[in-house]
Amino acid sequence: MSSEIKIGVIDYGGGNIRSLVQALEKLGTSPELVTSPEKLDSLSHLFFPGQGAFGDCMAKLQGLQLVEPIFDWIHQDKPFFGICVGYQLLFEGSDESPGTRGLSILEGNVVRFREEGIKVPHMGWNNAQLQDPNLKPWTGLGLDPYFYFVHSYHPDPKDLSICAAMTTYGTSFPSAVQRGRLIATQFHPEKSQKAGMRLIKNFLRNK
Repeated sequence: MSSEIKIGVIDYGGGNIRSLVQALEKLGTSPELVTSPEKLDSLSHLFFPGQGAFGDCMAKLQGLQLVEPIFDWIHQDKPFFGICVGYQLLFEGSDESPGTRGLSILEGNVVRFREEGIKVPHMGWNNAQLQDPNLKPWTGLGLDPYFYFVHSYHPDPKDLSICAAMTTYGTSFPSAVQRGRLIATQFHPEKSQKAGMRLIKNFLRNK
């Protein structure tokens, strides 16, 4: 991996980020944990893994004064990868935490699975039907790679053109979105073996 790549992983104290850090280290990088705005200054790529309730995560970001810096990073179209709740927080709000405003970078809200006959949370392996498998960073993954999911909520974007992958679990939902150099996934690439590692590696090559 190029020495010009300097990776940051947002650490707000509420998520299990170790598996992501280990995946990045396996790719020959030395990710830095981001706990304050100034740590973003020297970075080229930013990962935002989230775990926990939507409202709690937003409160922790606000406490670390990271909300505006994350917004600015994405507005400048710098490489950004949101994972799980780090994907959901890009939207305006969530059924999980009524009254809590998300980062509002993308239009739409996060909704709970409502379909009958399915177990919630959605946990385990499922495929992601890629909308364009030739589009970076999805190249080399095939039409419907399998990834690992753990979630009870999923985003419902207003702009469907940003959907990079769809997954069916009771209903069809956007398991990944992409806009410019922003990519965000409901699944956990760091826990998805070869397909997940390939996606992360592709992302890091996208400067």
